[in-house]
Amino acid sequence: MGVSGVGKSTVAKGLSTVLGWTYAEGDAFHSAANVAKMASGHPLTDEDRWPWLRAIGAWMDEQIAAGEPSVVTCSALRRAYRDLLDAGRPQVRFLHLEAGEDLVAGRISHRTDHYMPASLLQSQYDTLEPLEDDEPGVSVSVDGTAPEVLRRAIDALGLADAPTDEHEGDSP
Repeated sequence: MGVSGVGKSTVAKGLSTVLGWTYAEGDAFHSAANVAKMASGHPLTDEDRWPWLRAIGAWMDEQIAAGEPSVVTCSALRRAYRDLLDAGRPQVRFLHLEAGEDLVAGRISHRTDHYMPASLLQSQYDTLEPLEDDEPGVSVSVDGTAPEVLRRAIDALGLADAPTDEHEGDSP
């Protein structure tokens, strides 16, 4: 979880590769209307987000029912969104990727393959409610290289026994 451009997809793909888990890109669950709205520079409202979050939750239910360990990206910026995602799903753990606005703005400004414009970044930081102590999850800084962030994420999630050495030099 985290704002756009913080590295959710990079870290999730890395976790998926290292752990052999199923991966899903949360953005793929957005409706065409949501994508068009964001691409035109308008932030989503809660009414826009609820169907998207429910779709991610339905995918999570399928993975849990199949016994498939999985990782899915999702901004999950507000506590209410995370409450929806972990309701009735004790297996869910959140990984909040944290970074300063300057770092993320720089990343977004160099992306050519994403619909989220840099102009919406401030609205995401304004919406962001960091994980609270009673939520199932951990926070990790994205300072450093992708392998360093992946290692911190694995350690913070208590997955330190995962076989990551062979992937240490890879960009997840």
